Amino acid sequence: MKTEELLNLIKMKTVEGVVPHNIEGIQMDSRLVQPGDIFVCIAGYTVDGHEFALDAVNRGASLIIAENEISQVPDNVCVVRVKDSAKVLARFAHHLHGYPAARLSTIGVTGTNGKTTVSHLIHELLEKAGQQSAVAGTLGFRSADDWRSTRNTTSDVLTNLKMLKRAAESGCSAMIFETSSQGLVNGRMWGVDMDIAVFTNLSHDHLDFHKSMESYGHAKGLLFLQLGQDVGKAKFAVLNQDDSWSARFSQMTPFETISYGLSEEADFQASGIRYTEQGTEFQLHSPEGVFAVKTAFIGKFNVYNVLAAIAALYAYGLEIEAILAHLPEVYPVEGRMEKLTSSDGPTVYIDYAHTPDAIKKAIDSLLPFKKGRLIILIAGGNYRDQLKRPIMAEKASVADYVIITTNNPGQEPSSEILKAYEKGMLHRRYTLIAERAEAVRHAIDMAEKDDLVLLTDKGHETTLLVGDRYLPYDEKEIVLAQLALHAAKKNA
Repeated sequence: MKTEELLNLIKMKTVEGVVPHNIEGIQMDSRLVQPGDIFVCIAGYTVDGHEFALDAVNRGASLIIAENEISQVPDNVCVVRVKDSAKVLARFAHHLHGYPAARLSTIGVTGTNGKTTVSHLIHELLEKAGQQSAVAGTLGFRSADDWRSTRNTTSDVLTNLKMLKRAAESGCSAMIFETSSQGLVNGRMWGVDMDIAVFTNLSHDHLDFHKSMESYGHAKGLLFLQLGQDVGKAKFAVLNQDDSWSARFSQMTPFETISYGLSEEADFQASGIRYTEQGTEFQLHSPEGVFAVKTAFIGKFNVYNVLAAIAALYAYGLEIEAILAHLPEVYPVEGRMEKLTSSDGPTVYIDYAHTPDAIKKAIDSLLPFKKGRLIILIAGGNYRDQLKRPIMAEKASVADYVIITTNNPGQEPSSEILKAYEKGMLHRRYTLIAERAEAVRHAIDMAEKDDLVLLTDKGHETTLLVGDRYLPYDEKEIVLAQLALHAAKKNA
């Protein structure tokens, strides 16, 4: 592409050096630069791209976008000084890639809990209805013929563009994004003009980053601003009627809102809910009438997740009967209330719950089926949101026995992590075990056949950050091995 075409997209700039006639691509990681690329210096929280500008030049970058002065740049390399490199990156990158988001219906899902489940429900129900789609989030990028990992729940601008382009070129009609608060604040979704924005709920999390619930809520609200202001387009905000933040998010967009929840005011309301260990049934009150719903998802929180997905698909244009026809065929994703059993052992649930609210909801979903004890494992680490630790322990105290351990402790001393959780315990029926695999084995080994074991905070993840190294770790594999050993001991 002609370089001048790109440079004309921004007004406030200072151009130093000879402008190359053409550019080949754009990068924000100097290690990925190819000859003829633009390198954009992004000042992040831990790494400043300005420090790698010369490395990018040595790899063949012909143009540098920077906020600060770059010294020792060869005369044949152009440096363009701008106010905000991240915004320039988004503008340039979308132009270079031909604006692939415009070729798809884009659906963003945000909230403290439920983003992964709601996103994958929407994706799988679209696929079963014959509408090819793609989804990106905590579990990576997934489409009908492609599944690959990603670094963050919400990827950076360039990665999002690659996924959007791949989805558009493979014939997808829609792409669903899990949109984290940090991803929204850091502009990772800039340039993606959302068609449907979905809000699940808001509770204590990430306050190490946001500092206050007010700031955290504002960050979530940025998704609804990305619906834009062009009221000539059909766009929708799908909001949890039972969460007080929904009223504020509704004020952030001129577009029609569709609500869901358990209260009668909701456009999509669930009543007559019946919970079983195999799933949940309820009556759905909707704009198209009342329907019987059957789903393989357990727990009250998953009733909300299912309602959110139904409301989003209704906004997308699917008929409710068509949505519900396939709902029983969709199962929870890996690491989200994933049930593991053996003939003579306890029932074990692996769940990603890592906030006080998620811990409470996970426990509440299991209590109706409790015959023996409820044993719960809670964990945390790596200096993440330390304020929520005693609150999580307080919520976990509802269980008969609590095991406090670590997850991704990183450089944080395990003893400090365990002490922080211990402060919130409301009874003495707990133990502290620093090493997570040992804690998981202990939870299963101490359990009887009628006991329920809930392992939280790890979910689908397959690595464990210890020190500065990511070690292989598979919670499901450890559980299955321990269940087999448990059964062998019982039958010996």
